[in-house]
Amino acid sequence: MHRRTAAVVAALIGPLSACGGDVGADNDTLRITANVTDRVSMDAVVAAFGRLNPDTKVSVTYAETDQLQQNLPAQLASEDGPDVFTVWPGNGNPASVKRLQAEGRLYDLSARRFAVDLPEDAASVVQVGYHTFAVPANYSGIGVIYSKEALAAIGAETPKTWDELIGLCRLARAKGTTMLALGNETPWVTQLVGYALVATTVYATTPDFDQKMQDGEATFAASGWETALEKYLTMNDDGCFSEDPLGTTYEDTIADVAENRAVGVVQVASSLTEIQAASPGLELGIFVLPAGNTPARTRMPAAISAAYGLNAKGKRMKAALAFADFLGSAAGQNAYNRAGATLPAIPNDDFDVKPALAATAEQQRAGKTVPFMDQLWPHPGVQTELFAQMKLLFAGRTTVEAALHALDRAYTSES
Repeated sequence: MHRRTAAVVAALIGPLSACGGDVGADNDTLRITANVTDRVSMDAVVAAFGRLNPDTKVSVTYAETDQLQQNLPAQLASEDGPDVFTVWPGNGNPASVKRLQAEGRLYDLSARRFAVDLPEDAASVVQVGYHTFAVPANYSGIGVIYSKEALAAIGAETPKTWDELIGLCRLARAKGTTMLALGNETPWVTQLVGYALVATTVYATTPDFDQKMQDGEATFAASGWETALEKYLTMNDDGCFSEDPLGTTYEDTIADVAENRAVGVVQVASSLTEIQAASPGLELGIFVLPAGNTPARTRMPAAISAAYGLNAKGKRMKAALAFADFLGSAAGQNAYNRAGATLPAIPNDDFDVKPALAATAEQQRAGKTVPFMDQLWPHPGVQTELFAQMKLLFAGRTTVEAALHALDRAYTSES
């Protein structure tokens, strides 16, 4: 039996009273829809915003990634969409900045103060034609979130090479535990290990791979993507993952690490806060997933992870703009990222990096990070195809070669 969290939870903040969905929210209530993985961070921002704006009521609804990407576009097309909502940077899925902007769903935030201060890596994924359509909230990496207690219990240290990683997986199995919880029943989880490996197998040698793809000079099939997916399956064969990844959810993996049934999980760093909430006394860390035996070449996927847009037809625009301004300020950025295991998308001198984020910050300083792959793909269909092919691979119903050719076909299609 799987341990599942509620798919959707909500809180009403202003006069502090709980509610479900938008029950109790009236026409004077600012309505926010956010990803459940960012709940801790958003709760902190809403609380801080509420202290500065005590007359503004805020209702926050949290939903799973898959639900948001599937349902948000239709909600915004209706007359009853949220005022502020999670959007994904770049162009990788139906709820991404470029996709929603093309449909006329996003309010232009170019005139706001925060838009002037955007660093290049943030501007490139929240702007369209030099106009800003979202507030970037955090900078996050994909790595191995692990329990220091569980790692010490099997007498091991964090691996620096591929061989050390495989050896650690075998050691964990011999000690009666799982090295890496893997929840591939949840579609968006299927991509993360691949991204973490591709960062090294592709981008360490071909940093301009995305541009080459756009120019028709590179393909998934004839690149280090093949090596990465082969390694992904090797990890599964060598017992690195949960016994039944396709029958394990994201929520299961969080519980498995929190309750020391698994040493760690390959996840976006913001998931660290969910594990911490489930087990407050657990000491956690993050290490970069190695894909080769030369540590100097190891790369980490890291980029703007969470961003928030405003409904172009929102009914509470004054309050929505006030919230966007706060989130884009140093106070808002710090509230969001101190609560979460992330770095500010708009850097400032008042933010202190948590020890658990040292690996991400070190990779960033050393120039050894690469963008989340889907942010630079031409349309959401590529990521959708990736989810499908990863499930087929884990079910033994396709090959790496066939999966990559399917991705190439999706990349060159129009949608």
